[in-house]
Amino acid sequence: MKIDKHTILEIAQLRKDLFHEVEKVIVGQKEIIEKVFISLVARGHSIIIGVPGLAKTLLIKAFALALDLDYNRVQFTPDLMPSDITGSDIIQESGKGHREFKFISGPVFTNVLLADEINRTPPKTQSALLQAMQEKIVTVNGKTYTMDMPFFVLATQNPIEQEGTYPLPEAQLDRFLFSILMEYPDEKMEKIIAHSDTTRNLSKIKKIIRKNKVLELQEMVETVPIADFVLQYAVQLVRLTRPDKANPVEYVKQFVKWGAGPRATQFLVHAGRVKALMDGRYAVSRDDINFVAENVLNHRVITNFNADAEGIKPGDILSKILDHMAKKK
Repeated sequence: MKIDKHTILEIAQLRKDLFHEVEKVIVGQKEIIEKVFISLVARGHSIIIGVPGLAKTLLIKAFALALDLDYNRVQFTPDLMPSDITGSDIIQESGKGHREFKFISGPVFTNVLLADEINRTPPKTQSALLQAMQEKIVTVNGKTYTMDMPFFVLATQNPIEQEGTYPLPEAQLDRFLFSILMEYPDEKMEKIIAHSDTTRNLSKIKKIIRKNKVLELQEMVETVPIADFVLQYAVQLVRLTRPDKANPVEYVKQFVKWGAGPRATQFLVHAGRVKALMDGRYAVSRDDINFVAENVLNHRVITNFNADAEGIKPGDILSKILDHMAKKK
């Protein structure tokens, strides 16, 4: 689909209408709503980290309703098995005493999958999502099943409870386009929340964007141009997260064990394209890259012992890198 002025205006209106519907139940989290939508249009998955009671699950449900997409929720627990996610073969009578295996699909076969408290299940079960997230297929007992598009995993994680949890392997974290930190609302917003019944408002959400339109938007993003200097900016930003000897940011060499890989560069560019399109612009800017940088890179920067000892977080390191890049302009 060609991107022209009419298309840009149509997308701007769709975005406005969608956010209006989601905000019927989600108050004071406009940037979170925008980043979840960017992730969806960029064909990415997101992990939302926040303490209990911030409406992480409600946000995902509201998106699924407003986008008219199929939605399933899996509550991750220590006894959850891989087949509880992907599905399994069962023996079924087919007449005249003959039996055969029939595949019963699991909750992963949907458009929007909520992986609730994903770090509460062992790595073996967590890994059941890997193939679906990366390749959009599921293999069970040697047979391969194709996912329906679009397919979008939204995982939630509680940062304050560590007992009975299993940290996600770096390989699985790398499958997520965004890591989104959901924080407390301000006092004004919390007063509005206290005065309303946001859960009941779910029934008031209208379907704004149909499945075909979502797929159309995802295809359109590929055509958004990016200038070479902006592409080079994204490449340099990712490379500065790596603690090699030539890195000019001493903070990185001192506190980072491993930096982001090339997939992070791809994600930065793709998410930047979506941001530009959603803002009604025809090309990607450095500001678009900066807007998505922390969410793309935060879970891909692995700190070392020195950082742990001094309480240095990946976000602190990324702030230093972005400051360094700003001084080079």
